[in-house]
Amino acid sequence: MGGRGRARRSIKLWDLPLRLVHWSLVVLLASLWWTWKSGQTQLHEKLGYITLGILLFRLYWGLVGSSTARFSQFVKGPRAIAAYLRGGSPTSVGHNPLGALSVLLLLGLMIVEVGFGLFTQDVDGIEAGSLATYVSYETADWARGWHELLFNLILGVVVLHVIAILFYLVVKRDNLVSPMITGSKAFDEDVKAPRMASIANALVGILLSSAIAWFVSKGLTL
Repeated sequence: MGGRGRARRSIKLWDLPLRLVHWSLVVLLASLWWTWKSGQTQLHEKLGYITLGILLFRLYWGLVGSSTARFSQFVKGPRAIAAYLRGGSPTSVGHNPLGALSVLLLLGLMIVEVGFGLFTQDVDGIEAGSLATYVSYETADWARGWHELLFNLILGVVVLHVIAILFYLVVKRDNLVSPMITGSKAFDEDVKAPRMASIANALVGILLSSAIAWFVSKGLTL
C-alpha cells in the first residue's frame, strides 16, 4: 500500500466563458495581423470592434466571474512572485504568480492597442476608427503610428508566451494548453476546486460588453 502513488484528482479549472475568450483572442490576433498586412482595412476595423467587446467582457469576468478568472484571486505581489520563482509557493490552482503577469501584460497591451485603433485614420484620411472625428488629423496620425508599433510589441509578447508554455510542457512536464481546451486539470495533491460563476452571470456580461462595443463602433452616437 505504501508503494502506491496517490491517484490524481481532476477538477474543473477554467470555465467555458474564459476559455472562449482565450481562444477567440488567439484567432482574432492572427486575423487582425492578416487583415493589417493584406490591407483589408474595413475588415480589420470590424475585427477590432469584436476584440473590444471580448476585452470588455474579460474585464467584467475578471471582476465577477469564476474564482480562477478573477484578478483579485490570481494577481499577486512581488513577494509571492519571488516565492514562486524560488519554488517555495504552494501549488497554483489557476494562473501561477508569474503567469498572472503575462495575462495582465497581454490584456493591458491589447486594451491600449484597441484604444489607439479607435482614434486612428489611414494616411489618406479615408478609413478611420469610430472615434477619430473627436481628435485632430495630427493626433489621429500619431495614434496610427503607435497602433502599428504596439501591435508588433504584442506579437513579441505572444511569442514569449508560447515559449513559456513550451518550457512548462517540456521542462516542468506541465501541460497548460490541454486544461484551457477541456476546462479540467488533474493534480497530484488535494486542492480546493475553484468556484464557478453562473451562465446567467456570463450572459449579463456578454450583453453589457456587446452593447458598449456597439456604441463605441457607432462613434458614441445613437
